[in-house]
Amino acid sequence: MLKLSDREWEAIPIVKLFDRLEAGKGKGLNHLIQVKIGVPYIGATNRNNGVMCYVEDNAISHKMIQDGNCIGFIKNGDGSAGYAIYKQEPFISTSDVIYGYANWLNLFTGLFFVAAQDMIEEKYSHGYKRNQQHLRGDKVMLPITSDGKPDYKFMEDYARELEKKKIDAYFKYLKKKAIEIEYRDIPALSDKKWKDFFLIDIFPKIKRGKRLKNEDHIAGITPYASSSALNNGIDGFIGNELKVRKYKNCLSLANSGSVGACFYEPFEFIASDHVTHLQNDNFSMYTYLFVATMTRRLSEKYNFNREISDTRISREKILLPIRDGGAPDYGYMDQFMKNLIAVKYKQYLEYHK
Repeated sequence: MLKLSDREWEAIPIVKLFDRLEAGKGKGLNHLIQVKIGVPYIGATNRNNGVMCYVEDNAISHKMIQDGNCIGFIKNGDGSAGYAIYKQEPFISTSDVIYGYANWLNLFTGLFFVAAQDMIEEKYSHGYKRNQQHLRGDKVMLPITSDGKPDYKFMEDYARELEKKKIDAYFKYLKKKAIEIEYRDIPALSDKKWKDFFLIDIFPKIKRGKRLKNEDHIAGITPYASSSALNNGIDGFIGNELKVRKYKNCLSLANSGSVGACFYEPFEFIASDHVTHLQNDNFSMYTYLFVATMTRRLSEKYNFNREISDTRISREKILLPIRDGGAPDYGYMDQFMKNLIAVKYKQYLEYHK
């Protein structure tokens, strides 16, 4: 295994590493058509590798498409200013990101560079933006060759080796999990009877999180769930212990912002007031996953201007498959999700052969 400690390192001005720098060409989403599969639209965030949504490649958007294989330097954004991302594929971006192009870039050198560059993000904040002038003063620590030049070969080899180690560990985990989950033949969804149920009848424990201002966040390792529709609703990691609400093994439902976004949270997390936790101690992970999908459909009736208040959530219903007596068929839901996961595990393992 290659070691970072075996190399000589040097602080190198970022601008000297790139042949050209250019800002994103996008002017916002107003004139673009959002689609499920399309051109990635990049914003001022390092989450989800900068992707905010996907847009249609048409006459209007095509003029804004930029080449991939580049480093994006995030200029501003709450919690993201100073970070970098590597973009492999063509994309459309807001002007809040500056992109650097160089012939030494590929997936592996790009990912290595981003990890090294992110060590300097602490100097930036929402109030201190990164512009081209500030970027020209930034330096990044990189391994160097005996003649003092960036050691791109080491960067690529190290990243490749690390990726292989992670992939091997993941598939070792998959093999173990695939044995634990038993696939069983069950009726199709269309063959089941369905019925509306109040959320308050499904979840004995329903409670909103507690407001915590950004300036009151303490650096830490506990996931912080807010109104994001990305990353399982996790908006960052904090260390606050006082005047917060912690939950575990439950659903998080965004009651504002990305209203209706719903995720299963197996780990302990701190919930903001933009999240309502839904808990049933009798549910397994698989039952939670099934119910989360059905609960997520609430997003169709809400938006940024119409939130899910405590009063509204007490009146909300979701559709669930039922048993002959009319009660929710949680056993069916549990096995349905196990079957989906078992099929995916099998596909992944066959692909890895």
